[in-house]
Amino acid sequence: MAKKGNRVQVILECTEHKTSGQPGTSRYITIKNKKNNPERMELKKFNPILKKVTVHKEIK
Repeated sequence: MAKKGNRVQVILECTEHKTSGQPGTSRYITIKNKKNNPERMELKKFNPILKKVTVHKEIK
């Protein structure tokens, strides 16, 4: 029987978009290993609404 993995799907949401006042959201879905990275993930990703690279943080 296969062992259940530590990999989980997480959602990354733009931090700058909330304060900009523009409608919509910039979100990305990715996978992380909970055993190696127990804290919340933070990556720089492209925000198509603001048309620049911004910091996206893990939500929930």
